[in-house]
Amino acid sequence: MRIDKVYTRGGDAGETSLIGGERVSKASPRIECYGTVDELNATLGLLGMALDASAAGPHLLPIIRRVQNELFNLGALLATADAAMRSKLPPLEERHVAALERDIDAVNDELPPLRSFVLPGGGWPSAYCHLARTVCRRAERLVVSLSAAASDAGPGSDAGPGSDAGPGSDDVGLRYLNRLSDALFVWGRYCALKDGQPEPLWEPKET
Repeated sequence: MRIDKVYTRGGDAGETSLIGGERVSKASPRIECYGTVDELNATLGLLGMALDASAAGPHLLPIIRRVQNELFNLGALLATADAAMRSKLPPLEERHVAALERDIDAVNDELPPLRSFVLPGGGWPSAYCHLARTVCRRAERLVVSLSAAASDAGPGSDAGPGSDAGPGSDDVGLRYLNRLSDALFVWGRYCALKDGQPEPLWEPKET
């Protein structure tokens, strides 16, 4: 893939093109969804940079790079209104959800039991994990909202990721985001552990 033109002026009036050429408002729920997935990917880029100097880096960096590619695939699917065209894109499949579950299990047994809710912190890599987790949860909420709008509007609506269907509760993309947010929580704890950082915990009595 070669991208020579950085600017097109096509979005100057507040509209943008979906994959396939359809023009929609930049305030479209679909744009909000894949824009937030892009924001999540950028946050994982920050996490990757922080992992370069982390003891957790050798284990987590290859996983983070893999996840960034999978998120790019998800963003492309969300950016495609036509179901037939969407079927030709790199898929996000159940095996990707299962891989995240294996990634969670691989480190979770090393972690000490929790006695309270974790506060974001525990060193830069851990903090970036928690930041990415919150962006991931927002992306998940937006996809749920998009799916609900598609169901209300019926077939042919631009509310959902496809012209004929939205990402319902059984959609693999939604499950992927849900599992990824869990993974980011566990990875945040893992980074703190490997880097020898104290894990901040919620102390309600201190307030």
